[in-house]
Amino acid sequence: MNGDEFQIPVFKLLKQDGTPYKNAKLPPLDKDKALRIYRAMLFTRVLDERMLAAQRQGRLSFYMQSTGEEATVIGSTAALDDGDMIMAQYREQGALAYRGFAVDEFMNQLFGNDRDYGRGRQMPVHYGSKKLNYLTISSPLATQIPQATGYAYGQKLAGEGHCTITVFGEGAASEGDFHAALNMASVHRVPVIFLCRNNGYAISTPAVEQFSADGIAPRAFGYRMKVIRVDGNDILAVYQATQEARKLAVGHNQPVLIEAMTYRLAAHSSSDDPSGYRSRKEEEAWRDKDPVLRMKLWLEGQGWWSEEEEKQEQEVRRREVLEAMKRAEKRPPPPLDSLVSDVYHQVTPALAAQLEALKAHIRKYPEAYPKSAPGLDAEQGGTRDA
Repeated sequence: MNGDEFQIPVFKLLKQDGTPYKNAKLPPLDKDKALRIYRAMLFTRVLDERMLAAQRQGRLSFYMQSTGEEATVIGSTAALDDGDMIMAQYREQGALAYRGFAVDEFMNQLFGNDRDYGRGRQMPVHYGSKKLNYLTISSPLATQIPQATGYAYGQKLAGEGHCTITVFGEGAASEGDFHAALNMASVHRVPVIFLCRNNGYAISTPAVEQFSADGIAPRAFGYRMKVIRVDGNDILAVYQATQEARKLAVGHNQPVLIEAMTYRLAAHSSSDDPSGYRSRKEEEAWRDKDPVLRMKLWLEGQGWWSEEEEKQEQEVRRREVLEAMKRAEKRPPPPLDSLVSDVYHQVTPALAAQLEALKAHIRKYPEAYPKSAPGLDAEQGGTRDA
């Protein structure tokens, strides 16, 4: 059979108007969990809108939105046990929001202040939370995919009934790490879920220029791995697909590949201008498939949500984000000494020498650095803490 004659179908449950397809069997989802999911979606969208605006105002150096992909991220997270590990790329802030990452925690990382868990070492949107089982994000593409396989192998040995999900784009699936990870996971039969967000573009490169096959899902066959392709804007479909994948991963140590077909409605990042590589007509067609609106309509159909509640939630979230941003902006940066801590048990002579050289440089050019430099001795010519 010619490869062009075979395509993996897309699993769907909800139409865009929030009603189920004929004969669709929706997953059991109670009101409390459904509203927890939806509130995480709304918060994520508000956060993205406000933070992009802050970046445009010069208050934030960089930002990446997840607009249009909330259902893929939050739907899959909701289907997991909170003890399962998430190894994300850099558009999964919704997963943290669902698990309870506080708005102040988001802001501290974005502004790299003294309460940032990463001590200001990372650029914005590179979150991490040990307590929420969310591995700190790393910018290089696909590094988290083999790490997920290795971590899941450890979970298998521990036998505590947990799995790992790793999230990545279809562009990252072009990296060699993707193939190495799937092969190891299949050979060693580890409880890992590979979730590919196929949003159509690897920054500006369209999917048709990345691969000639039918997307990412068929690659699972080369590794004898279970696979499903799902409508990534249909949160109930994503939720159910991930639930079933988790049963296979945890119950049978079978790795699973999920390809979620979605679209990045925003730019790749605050540094990107998508008008150079895609049309407004294409974007508008996908705006009509807005995953947040689809979830809202379904909730209204259940009698669990109203326009009044929507308006109130939006107002509360906007105020919450703006107030937290103001708090985070006012906090000082991490102490200078933290630049060399947390690397070795004891600071090495080379790192200590580099730190002293940095302090000398700041003392020589204090006007080029923040007024607050914790850890720099004011008596030796440095600036005083704010």
